[in-house]
Amino acid sequence: MTAHMGRKLFYLTTEITPFASTSVLGDYSAQVPLALQGKGHDIRTMIPKYGFVSERKYILREVIRLREIPFEFQGEDHIVSAKSAFIPKTRVQVYFMEHEEWFKPLNNLLYKSKNGRVLPDNDLRAGFFSKAALASLPHLFWSPDVILCNGWPASLVPLVYREIFAKDDFYADIKTVQVIFDLDDYMQFSREAYQACGVTVPPEVKGDPVNCYEVAASFADQIIVFDFPGKQNSETLLKLKGIKSQADKVEVISWEDEETPNYSLIADQVEAAIEKLFA
Repeated sequence: MTAHMGRKLFYLTTEITPFASTSVLGDYSAQVPLALQGKGHDIRTMIPKYGFVSERKYILREVIRLREIPFEFQGEDHIVSAKSAFIPKTRVQVYFMEHEEWFKPLNNLLYKSKNGRVLPDNDLRAGFFSKAALASLPHLFWSPDVILCNGWPASLVPLVYREIFAKDDFYADIKTVQVIFDLDDYMQFSREAYQACGVTVPPEVKGDPVNCYEVAASFADQIIVFDFPGKQNSETLLKLKGIKSQADKVEVISWEDEETPNYSLIADQVEAAIEKLFA
């Protein structure tokens, strides 16, 4: 599949090994971007800058144009900044998004307090990250072809992009891909998280909280679902009304092994899925 041109891929995640990892997402986010870069794609990753990530150890650099990225959240003006680094021993670019309140205080469990209790504002933090990531693009002077939205923390991107950013010339024609690793309680989002971003949940999605993947499905250009041995996420997802109605967007990729995944093969399949968007 090397005949196509390299794509510009903006990869949003809350975990990249070795900076931060609580799940399979960490290693995946180190290995798959590296493999996609090796195939000639211009891939750039963005992750929150947690307080425990050492700037000295990982050589985070100031980027003047990323010092002040303004956007609106919860009806107020906010500013984030971003620093630049590489995944160690690679040339894969990582932008670390900094914010004193939303990201810096988190411990290495990321979504839980030290005693293991799930943080009550994970969905709001996901909204903040999603909107700030979209707002950062003009400051990077870079408009991607595709935004890869990994897991629930980036699940507001498809809706926020479509409703708020897509109208702007700079943002025209970006495709959003929602990538789903796991189905757990984290995917239940309060409606407040959507309101905070300045968007509304479509009327066909009922209740509060809502399933963030059902909401994303209507707005994303594609949904990549990972099935694992003994864990058929796609089966469960396709029973949900909001996903079932968008079944033509769903690409299922099966991992043969969760312990020692073949990331090169998985990257091939992710690339093939992305290429379908341009067919």
